[in-house]
Amino acid sequence: MGRLTKDPELRYTTKNNTAVASFTLAVNRRFTQEGQPQADFINIIAWGKTAEFASKYFVKGQQVAVIGKIQTRTWDDSEGKRHYVTEVVAEETYFADSKRTGEASQKANTQGGNSDDGFYPMDEEDDLPF
Repeated sequence: MGRLTKDPELRYTTKNNTAVASFTLAVNRRFTQEGQPQADFINIIAWGKTAEFASKYFVKGQQVAVIGKIQTRTWDDSEGKRHYVTEVVAEETYFADSKRTGEASQKANTQGGNSDDGFYPMDEEDDLPF
């Protein structure tokens, strides 16, 4: 569980047009040295409906919870240098804020939502986000 460092980025694969979203969570450490707050920045990748949900409803600064698995992958760049990345592949994502505030509320209002009661109008053709 952590706060989004920026809005999720949604892309689609070229091969089969599958949605993929990437975002980073700032997760506070429980124990810090000298009383200074510290955070770890965890890269998250979401696929399919989870990616579309994150892109549509998550905004920078919002607290969210993610359940997933850790994945490490490598690749070689054009200069032949090997790169490593460790990320969490999201299997489930949840809102973790107690009430919509700040940018999350603004995004909901621009999409026709009502931030006072937490409900959003939906087109009958839209899939439910869960």
